[in-house]
Amino acid sequence: MDHVRITIDSAYLYKIFDIPPALRDKKVEVIILPVENINSKKTKQKIQLGFIQGYPLPDSFFDPLSEEELLAWGL
Repeated sequence: MDHVRITIDSAYLYKIFDIPPALRDKKVEVIILPVENINSKKTKQKIQLGFIQGYPLPDSFFDPLSEEELLAWGL
């Protein structure tokens, strides 16, 4: 896996994002690793639910739950 590993002055990072006070005015090590390829197109696939084979689900199955139902589930 490709990565970048450098040591720089934290003052440079402070301009980009908020650094905790304990790390300010120090040399810090920065390691950059890829987490996602943003150039690839992602496609969502429709999931076939196996426990109800042969039974078409109504569109209302995917509607958000009501506040009452969410409370019943503790959400």
